Amino acid sequence: MTTVVCELCPRYCAIPDGGAGDCRIRVNLKGRLIATTFGRPSSVHIDPMEKKPLYHFFPGTPIFSLATAGCNLHCLNCQNWQLSQRGGEEMEEIYHAPPEMIVATARAERCQSIAYTYSEPIVYYEYVHATAQLAREAGLNNCLISAGYINERPLRQLCRVMDAANIDVKGFTEDFYRRICSATLAPVLRGLVVMREEGVWVEVTLLIIPGENDDPLQVRGLARWIHDEMGADTPLHLSRFHPHYRMQNLPPTPVDTLLRCRQMALDAGLHFVYVGNVIGNGGESTYCPHDGTLLIERFGLVIKENHLLAGGRCPVCGNPLPGVWT
Repeated sequence: MTTVVCELCPRYCAIPDGGAGDCRIRVNLKGRLIATTFGRPSSVHIDPMEKKPLYHFFPGTPIFSLATAGCNLHCLNCQNWQLSQRGGEEMEEIYHAPPEMIVATARAERCQSIAYTYSEPIVYYEYVHATAQLAREAGLNNCLISAGYINERPLRQLCRVMDAANIDVKGFTEDFYRRICSATLAPVLRGLVVMREEGVWVEVTLLIIPGENDDPLQVRGLARWIHDEMGADTPLHLSRFHPHYRMQNLPPTPVDTLLRCRQMALDAGLHFVYVGNVIGNGGESTYCPHDGTLLIERFGLVIKENHLLAGGRCPVCGNPLPGVWT
């Protein structure tokens, strides 16, 4: 009986022969570690880029999105728990979609980008990496939508085929991560720095949960950390919590709380702070950090107006807006 240690994420699962890791989908078969969902997604959609959310990466374009079962976090508030908290064999819908089929379908549907999203793409790492390599060869962009709970070595390898990422930072204390996610914060923060070092365009999401991570010290702390370690131009998305999974006892986040947190993040020096899961809140649009010009007006996931000039430049001052536009 050969035990295999999975070195993909900070859990370092020691998996006995025939067993699975904490994520449910990485399995030891006679001493060989395999991901059972390779080429077997359970969710495939075409989304607007704004749904990821990525606001500074080809805004308004469709993005081919896929996910398999499995996750290496166990968040009590998970919005996709039917997908993330199951193994591949538990899913009713499984598609046969090897990497070359994903790339061909994305091109046929006229999507210039592919998102690895919904559950946790880290756990189906090999499928993501193989698909992303083919996508890059075909001239498509790759976007990682993840909680970022991964070790540095595999992350750096993955970054070589990634163009953009939105990383969901769950909270800004180790206590929150342990209680709510059964994980730790430090590897996520390290991963954000690594992605920036590797040249990936990174945006950050923080889901504001009433009474859990809406403390001003947490919000200000995360905003200051992003400012100091990643730069003031890193977009931060503050998202509204809705009762889900094992946190149905809590109310939705008050809009006033979201707007107050947004102002705290702006006061901490960030240039782009957005409010999500609330339509028409005043925190959806993009403004020039130099002169305040409205550059991209959004209403929910819809772009009403885009005033950017070629190369993502402001039409008033001419300065380029941080992001990827062409």
